[in-house]
Amino acid sequence: MSGSVNTNDYIVTATAGDYHIRAFACTTKNMCEESRRLHNTSPVMSAALGRTLTAAAMMSIMMKGDGDKLTIRIESDGPSGGLTVCADSHGNVKGYTPVPDVIVPAKSNGHLNVSAAIGNGDLIVIKDLGLKEPYVGRIALQTGEIAEDMTYYFAASEQTPSSVGLGVLMNMDNTVRCSGGFIIQLMPDASEDDISVIENNLKGLKSVTEMLDSGMSPEDMIEEVLKGLEVRFNERYDTAYRCDCSEERVEKALISLGEKEIAALIKENKDAEIHCDFCEKNYLFGPERLKEILIKSRSAAK
Repeated sequence: MSGSVNTNDYIVTATAGDYHIRAFACTTKNMCEESRRLHNTSPVMSAALGRTLTAAAMMSIMMKGDGDKLTIRIESDGPSGGLTVCADSHGNVKGYTPVPDVIVPAKSNGHLNVSAAIGNGDLIVIKDLGLKEPYVGRIALQTGEIAEDMTYYFAASEQTPSSVGLGVLMNMDNTVRCSGGFIIQLMPDASEDDISVIENNLKGLKSVTEMLDSGMSPEDMIEEVLKGLEVRFNERYDTAYRCDCSEERVEKALISLGEKEIAALIKENKDAEIHCDFCEKNYLFGPERLKEILIKSRSAAK
């Protein structure tokens, strides 16, 4: 399947090996550029956050429930302070890092040194699937390069042998040139022959950014990784950086603080300013508005 020109970010799914191999691939240039623009990230943090957003986008469509939520969190000791990415089950993602302007020396090959910015720590995946308790998987970071860590996460926490490829390529002006990725997963009955074919393909595979920058589409990437197998393409999903914060949601968060906390804010006669880390928007609530919220809080407590 040759890549047609498409300016929107999207994810495509496919199967091979009598449905015992499943594949996901995406292009996420607009998503990662929006993240870079919002947070004014340095090149290395644009790559770190972009790779994680890309992984979350593909994992989001693995969830089945309409209200399912996914969070990928990296808690680490590197200069970035880690990062957090969230996704819903419709391909909408958002994320942030505490220190967006990290600068670290490049690797000897000139590539961005994401692992140096991330450091050592843990990768945590939280899936809220509408059950009593969310699923939480935690692994120690293997490399800090994100793709290898996600590969290890799938094997260790979900017992699903997988290969994850992620990449973000930056322009000289620090905007995102291209980004995307793939996830290949083996189901329990995948044949040894098919597994060998994939392993051989992966050995000679170009990087995700090389493939995308040469004009390859997500469909082309899947065919490259699964070359030699019969590939069946299934669904195609739009994906985008989209924050779901709103004044209404922030108001609900204030109400949830309780009557005592809101009354204390009013007593100080100060504005309450709430900042959204995901889209950098600020919400301002003056004393009069806080009095209205206090009334709603009292009603909610009854």
